[in-house]
Amino acid sequence: MSTYLTILGFNSAIPTINSSPTSQFLEMEERHFLIDCGEGTQVQMRKAKVRFSKINHIFISHLHGDHCFGLPGLVASFRLLGRKTPLNIYGPKGIKKMMDTIFEITETYKGFEVIYHELEGKESVKIYEDKRVEVFTIPLNHRIYCNGYLFKEKPKERHLNMKEISKHKEIEICDFQNLRLGKDFVSEDGNVIDNASLTTDPQPSVSYAFCSDTKYKEDIIPIIENVDVLYHESTFLNNLKEMADYTGHSTALEAATIAKKAQVGKLILGHFSNRYSDLSVMTDEARQIFPNSFLPKALETVKVG
Repeated sequence: MSTYLTILGFNSAIPTINSSPTSQFLEMEERHFLIDCGEGTQVQMRKAKVRFSKINHIFISHLHGDHCFGLPGLVASFRLLGRKTPLNIYGPKGIKKMMDTIFEITETYKGFEVIYHELEGKESVKIYEDKRVEVFTIPLNHRIYCNGYLFKEKPKERHLNMKEISKHKEIEICDFQNLRLGKDFVSEDGNVIDNASLTTDPQPSVSYAFCSDTKYKEDIIPIIENVDVLYHESTFLNNLKEMADYTGHSTALEAATIAKKAQVGKLILGHFSNRYSDLSVMTDEARQIFPNSFLPKALETVKVG
C-alpha cells in the first residue's frame, strides 16, 4: 500500500488568496493523519476531497495560531457531521485547556470523546503505535514549545515464494504466517529450511518527517536520518539568517543542509515569509546544497517512497 502526503496549506502566519497556513493530510497504511490545522484547513480538506470521518488522529506542532486556529472549528464540524468515534489530538501541554476554554465560552458541545495527548518532553519519544505504523516526536527549537513528527511504516511481511514452498510437502497453510514474519521452517526430522529460500523480500517501509517552525537544529538529524520525504520550514533566505534566528525560524539553505546531512530522499520546503512573491528563490538557494529540494503546491498530493 502506498503512502501519500497532501499539502493543504504551507504559508506562514497570514493566509493569502493562493495559499493557507500550515496543514497536511497523510495517508499511510490505510491510516489517515492530519498534521497541524491552521485557519482554513476545513476548506482545504473539502477541496482535496478528504473524508472527515477518516481522521482519528491529529498532530499539532505548537500553539501559534497559524498551526492550530483551525482546530476548534474542525472539531465542531465533526460534531455537526454526526461523529461518534473518539478523536485523538496530540500537541503541546495547554492544548486541552485552549480547546476546553473555547468550547465552554461558545457553548459548543462535542458529542464525542476527544482524547488529548499533551506533550512537554525535550527528547524524541514514540507517541503512537499500531501493527503497521509508528509516530515519534521531533523536538524543535522555536519561540514556544514545538515538536515535529516522524511517521514510519513498520517492516512489512515477506512475500511467499509458492513455487519453492510447494517443493516441501510438510509446509502447510498454517506455517505461512511464520514464513511471512521471516522465520525458518523446521521439518519433523529437524532439517532447517532457510526462510530466504522460501520467501522474497517485502516492499521497503517508508517514512515521512514533518519539521515545523524551528531554528537550525542539527540534533534532529539522527531522528530523521534516511527518511523518504522531509518537510522542513524555510521561512527566510539565508541573507536574513539573523532574522530567522531571532524569530525562531530556518532559512532555505539551513533546511537543505539538514536534508543533506540526514541523507533524506526528498526535501519539501514550506512556511515562507510573505515578503517573497516569487518562491523559486527558495529552491534556488536550497538546491545549491541539496538538489532534490522542491516547493509545495496547494492541494498537491505527493507519493512518499
